[in-house]
Amino acid sequence: MIESLQIAELDNYFREACLTKLPVQVDKIDPQAAVIYPIILRDRLEVILSLPNQPLRHYTTTIPQEQVEQIVEQMQASLSRTSLTEERLPVAQKVYDLIVRPAEADLQASKIKTLAFILDGSLKNLPMVALHDGQRYLLEKYSIALTPGLQLLAPQPLQRQQIKVLVAGVSQSTQGFAALPGVESEVSEIKSEIPAQVLLNQTFTSAAIQKQIRANPFQVVHLATHGQFSSNAADTYILTWDGRLDVKQLGEILRTREQSTPTPIELLVFSACQTAEGDKRAALGLAGVAVRSGARSTLGTLWSVEDKSTADFMAEFYRQLANSQTTKAEALRQAQLKLLKEPGYKHPFYWAGFVLVGNWL
Repeated sequence: MIESLQIAELDNYFREACLTKLPVQVDKIDPQAAVIYPIILRDRLEVILSLPNQPLRHYTTTIPQEQVEQIVEQMQASLSRTSLTEERLPVAQKVYDLIVRPAEADLQASKIKTLAFILDGSLKNLPMVALHDGQRYLLEKYSIALTPGLQLLAPQPLQRQQIKVLVAGVSQSTQGFAALPGVESEVSEIKSEIPAQVLLNQTFTSAAIQKQIRANPFQVVHLATHGQFSSNAADTYILTWDGRLDVKQLGEILRTREQSTPTPIELLVFSACQTAEGDKRAALGLAGVAVRSGARSTLGTLWSVEDKSTADFMAEFYRQLANSQTTKAEALRQAQLKLLKEPGYKHPFYWAGFVLVGNWL
């Protein structure tokens, strides 16, 4: 029932059946990953835990839905750039106690290294990495990803021998959108860590990106531009120099590559994009882009992040991604930890907004 609801939600998002590949149970492909699925009900919070090769188990906390929603809103507010530590940590601990604390012993006993969350309702837009157990952030204990369900599509790990990356970005003002001066620095940082083909500003058109994706077997497509993720497909888009690509157009462009090469899009990275304000189901936009395009995973942000910290984050992320022993989720974790350890970026505002959706291998 849980899985069918998750798939139906994604299908409804696109108004068509888009899950065409055979799914695989998470515990069959990553014996060190657990799935945590909190469900907000009227009078309680149910947390379903899936551990490798074990029956599903669940934990119940008697708490009214209104109180859960209030705590979630408090945590969202506490993640603003100007919030103080004494505002952030108490509420981050409350959410940790509701979602993760009941599963702590089981996670430790199973030697879990990666947590994949299926988030319900308003929880979808909370960064799980910023939950706090009273001593450490969850980020400091586990690699973390989001998943639409208890199964993954095409769950093979990224082939890293020669990663091919396409970077497309808009740094200058266009179509009424403000300039993104940090994009040029971000592109430069990425190129310093990994070979990349670049489309920047006037060269980043809908036709140009389609041509590049068709002609080259890029495993990673990095889009550094204005954009928005929404639970409404029509409001999920990225900005090119000459227009906008909505989620369906982007999916069509990315799928054209299937006709010319067997190499899949392993990872779509969306930098400078953000979730639609007030949209509690906007994470479907991230999940949906990956599913519709045939990409195995998507990396995006829950809010507008700071230019300089993003450039530093992306440089470390790609440095880690090039390591054949590092999963995408662990590359994300190491990049976030790097920011957390820097005095100017300790606040979760700078590092917690990055989320990986889909295949974390």
